[in-house]
Amino acid sequence: MDYLYILREALLWIITIFWLYQIMVSLCSLVKIKEKPLKVNKNHKFMAIIPAHNEEAVVGNLIESLKNQNYDKDLYDIYVIADNCTDNTAKIAKEACAIVYERFDETKKTKGYALDWFLQQKIDENADYDAFLVFDADNIVDPNFIKAMNKKLCQGEDVVQGYRDIKNPTDNWISAGYALFYWTMHRFYHLARYNLGLSPLLNGTGFMVRFDVIKPEKGLKTVTLTEDIEFSLKRIIKGKKLGWSTEAICYDEQPTGFAQSWSQRSRWTVGHMQCIKEYTKQLAQAAKENKTMMNFDGFLYIIGSIPMFIITLIILATNFLMYAGNGMTDEELVINIVKFLVPTFLLPIGTAVIAMLLDRRPIKPMLKGLICYPLFMGSWLLINFKCLFKRETSWEKIDHVRNIKIGNSGRSTETAEFAEKV
Repeated sequence: MDYLYILREALLWIITIFWLYQIMVSLCSLVKIKEKPLKVNKNHKFMAIIPAHNEEAVVGNLIESLKNQNYDKDLYDIYVIADNCTDNTAKIAKEACAIVYERFDETKKTKGYALDWFLQQKIDENADYDAFLVFDADNIVDPNFIKAMNKKLCQGEDVVQGYRDIKNPTDNWISAGYALFYWTMHRFYHLARYNLGLSPLLNGTGFMVRFDVIKPEKGLKTVTLTEDIEFSLKRIIKGKKLGWSTEAICYDEQPTGFAQSWSQRSRWTVGHMQCIKEYTKQLAQAAKENKTMMNFDGFLYIIGSIPMFIITLIILATNFLMYAGNGMTDEELVINIVKFLVPTFLLPIGTAVIAMLLDRRPIKPMLKGLICYPLFMGSWLLINFKCLFKRETSWEKIDHVRNIKIGNSGRSTETAEFAEKV
């Protein structure tokens, strides 16, 4: 019993120190930093890349929003990768004046493979672009997106994640859960780290990469289901910080069906596990060799997901084992369980409310989502637990059907005003 007690206390200290560190970093999101000076004053040339698999219902709206950018139309091209499509995605994209590349490969169907296939061709062509932008087909893009990313290039940033907002936050408790999660992460993870001089992470869509960055490896060369996180970690291992832009805003549609959400988040969890296997040792070595907070923070990120979840499960198990061995009273067991339930299920509501208040978002439309947020996060814990034993690695399409245009998002003007103040 003494050994169980010592084990539990040691693991509790690890969890406590980890979360105290996260809280301290998160507070840096409240700091207003000075705008970086421009290193060059130039309008760069971009390619906007849209990997799309059977997205005929939504791809036209994204192309329309890209065509309406407040940026020189001669300085960016819109590409659609019609990836294993069996519908009219390619036809609709061509009619909208996008440049379409059709790809058919049943063995490699993820977005990472499609992007790598396309970028290899552009590298071989020695295409005259300064940078590329990546979007999901269901996105719509703020009119100032490319202008904001051009400013980041002029400031010397190589890889920059834009602000990924939500098209449909009030559809139901599932889409609301996604929105609250992203708004919290944007404020307390990405912005906080950018302000502190650490590294944010790419977030799947709405990001920019300087073209020269991928030329040495002739593409992205990712091997996991979460190519965005993987690419970010590879940059951090090399000692390269990623950038963050609150002004480069794109709106993303989130699933409203629980089965689709479960499948998507399961894929993300498996992708994280793949990254843990591939990059934990490299991140630890980089932290040891480079001795920078950025590398150390990257290492903490990779061990802060599934490893911390496993540690939490072990702590809970030790409580029940001690109770079964008469090493803990009924009251002590209840108190120890409540200590986990409160921060796990109630703290996310509080942090989400704070993030919304700081970003000047209305609370009332999200009340139902806030009440159900513990259910959303709790289901994610179940997904993590399931993926410890059963890991589906096949890609499954998330259907996007909401016909929302940039003028219907309800957040374009509001978010632009917020971005000016962050």
